[in-house]
Amino acid sequence: MSGLNILHIEDDARTAETVAAAMTKAGDKVIWAADGMTGLHLAAGTRFDLVILDRMLPDMSGIDLVSKLRDVGVDVPVLMLSALGRTENRIEGLDAGVDDYLAKPFEHEELIARVRALHRRANGQSHSAVIIFGDMECHIKARTAHRQGKHVALSPKEFELFKYFMQNAGEIVTREMLLHNVWNLNFDPQTNVIDVNVGRLRRKLEEGFDKPVLETIWGAGYRLHAV
Repeated sequence: MSGLNILHIEDDARTAETVAAAMTKAGDKVIWAADGMTGLHLAAGTRFDLVILDRMLPDMSGIDLVSKLRDVGVDVPVLMLSALGRTENRIEGLDAGVDDYLAKPFEHEELIARVRALHRRANGQSHSAVIIFGDMECHIKARTAHRQGKHVALSPKEFELFKYFMQNAGEIVTREMLLHNVWNLNFDPQTNVIDVNVGRLRRKLEEGFDKPVLETIWGAGYRLHAV
């Protein structure tokens, strides 16, 4: 895999040079934005394959910026880089809509591997199935969601969540199952990351439609049901 078009939003010139050197050597093109607002305008106006985002920017936090990116419809994978590498920092980033989180300092090889893995997942290169349940469709290869034939725009993490619910349609899905299979965590970080993301997915699946499809089973988890 090569030739990705990457947007890097980072105020530190040395880090920007490091990332550009690594990704350019891997065959990719990197556009650099030195502040959040410039990055937001670039991401909204140009189709990138992936965004690499610093957590601490001069005009806004990376956490706020990723939320703004999702709000304006930027649905490409986002990899956050940060000197804050504790578990709670990573969870906060994932909660905001980040798809992966890499602590500084990092090795070039790991950065490239993370970028490649995110891009593979975003393009469903190892899958070809279409899952149909009720009036919903999950196109795994295209990574698209549909309800009643209408496209439902999802972020990469929301799509992973939707796909997992579709793979377990009609069954109760626990928080532990979501943490392990969607967030790749083997422990409960004691945050509202699941509630926030399930809430976003529910709104997107149900707004404009007559009947709800994603049910909260209090004390147990969630269940996707057909209508």
